[in-house]
Amino acid sequence: MPRYNAPFEIHVHGDVPLRSDVTFDQIQEALKPLWKYAGAKSLADGATSTYEEEPGIRFEQKDHTLQMCWTVPGDEDFRQALDEMCMGLNELSERGAAIEVTFYDTDFDEEEGDPEEESRDDFLMLFVGPNPAAIMQVQRDLLVEDVVNLMERHFDGAELGGVVSEIDRLFSDRFDALVNSLEIGKRPRGTGGPGSGGGHGGGRRPRHLH
Repeated sequence: MPRYNAPFEIHVHGDVPLRSDVTFDQIQEALKPLWKYAGAKSLADGATSTYEEEPGIRFEQKDHTLQMCWTVPGDEDFRQALDEMCMGLNELSERGAAIEVTFYDTDFDEEEGDPEEESRDDFLMLFVGPNPAAIMQVQRDLLVEDVVNLMERHFDGAELGGVVSEIDRLFSDRFDALVNSLEIGKRPRGTGGPGSGGGHGGGRRPRHLH
């Protein structure tokens, strides 16, 4: 059922490439924790965001991509729904992908509130993928982009090869540790990729508007 006076507005944002054989029924089942949390009876019923300007939850058949730009009122218990969603999407994903989740404190007024008061905003970066190696690849690519963007303020990009190599070594070591107990395919590749990092600080995160 709809949640009134919820302490947070929770925004879920990300694109997840799905296998070509995945059906709508499978997508609906994987996302059931989200639309059920929103009080809907189906994905079609729950795919609409709280904000009309946001696309909501959509499945792009042309490139077989699940697109999410969706806001729902909720509380801390939404984190359980996110965990269940990730487990479901792992089974359907073609490649690794990142999903950003932002909890906006509905009681916090940045402009008119007490300047000494801090918001309860929180930001999560979740990862899904068909196997741990695919997930680590996305994590590696996002970290490389964040580090390079930060260090390019002080160094030329051509000088940062050693930094990227060290990041690759750290991820390779982590992968090798997992291999001791799991059969998980190839190591993360040492190639950069687009993405966006996340974390606290720098004021409230802007909403994703399309």
